[in-house]
Amino acid sequence: MTNRKAKQKQESRQAIQASAAALLRERGIKASSVMDVMKGAGLTVGGFYNHFDSKEELFVHVLQNGSRANWNSLLKSARGDSPRAHCKDAGCLLPGAAAEVARAGEPYRSALEKELSSFIKSFAHMIDAGSESREKAVALLVLMYGGLSLSQAVAGTRLSDEFLQAGKKLSEQCLATGDVNGKSGVKRKNSQAFLTSKRSKKELQK
Repeated sequence: MTNRKAKQKQESRQAIQASAAALLRERGIKASSVMDVMKGAGLTVGGFYNHFDSKEELFVHVLQNGSRANWNSLLKSARGDSPRAHCKDAGCLLPGAAAEVARAGEPYRSALEKELSSFIKSFAHMIDAGSESREKAVALLVLMYGGLSLSQAVAGTRLSDEFLQAGKKLSEQCLATGDVNGKSGVKRKNSQAFLTSKRSKKELQK
């Protein structure tokens, strides 16, 4: 009985986190209420506080764990698996959350900074461009975030597709420049993983 209750609680917590992540991408933190989160999770509002002390704690957790799961999936896809197989149901949190995190400040800023720093470190290691690895990883993240944000801003238009294609092309060129150890093929897949798996064309048009 105890194990079943623990499992149910874990499943409810995961449903709450998934609902909050979806709302974060769609509306942002401020416009997402606890009631909205619980409705999306298919649970009653009263059960929220069995899992989190506040809405703030929930969204800090979502920023940390949602971003980490997305980074890990993308890094895995860049190593050779299909990007869409890992990320088709979870778009990138950055385009929808970055501006709001900047306005809201702490504790969201620290949570996001920690996750971004961790990802940049892993991405730089994968790029393997010697002393330029970290700089390239940072620059590519900036480029890809900008491309995704602009693409989503004009979703459903020709320009939206052009932003994604141009961002992917420039990313590949950046990775190919100064290629070391003959790993350009792997590097190109890194940028493709980001720009083709964050959100499909169909998702962008919603």
